[in-house]
Amino acid sequence: MKIRPAAVEDALRIAVVHVSAWRAAYRGIVPSEYLDGLSVTSRETMWRECLVKGRPELFVSEATDGVVGFIAFGASRDVDAPSGTGEIVAIYVLPSLWSTGVGQGLCSAAHKRLVARGFDRVTLWVLADNERARRFYDAAGFRPVLEPARTIEIGKRALAEVLYEMSLG
Repeated sequence: MKIRPAAVEDALRIAVVHVSAWRAAYRGIVPSEYLDGLSVTSRETMWRECLVKGRPELFVSEATDGVVGFIAFGASRDVDAPSGTGEIVAIYVLPSLWSTGVGQGLCSAAHKRLVARGFDRVTLWVLADNERARRFYDAAGFRPVLEPARTIEIGKRALAEVLYEMSLG
């Protein structure tokens, strides 16, 4: 696996990973109607716009058959975040490659880049009921800050999210 900065040409494959990972990871948490209605085309447009703007920053994990995972990160979007706080906005890997180290590699690359950009801590939001992701973040060294910290709505369902953080120093 090779990890590299994402290019605009990666937008379609990033969208494919995003939609397939959402459908696998959030089945039973997010309403099925919402997951079934996810559009690769609309996600491709969204990621293409992010790549053109350069925000958030994206890295991809690439195998011989193309992009198999991605991580989006940058400065924290939380208005109350202390100075020097970065955020992982999204990290997704093709479900067939879960538990193979792809996600760990992406996190490591993003952490190094965040440190190089002057951040000393990183946060992320995770759905409280996403036990698999929470185990991944715990193993990566993240710790929950507040539980649950906020509620968001996805597919007309209120879902609790937990804020995780990790020192980069």
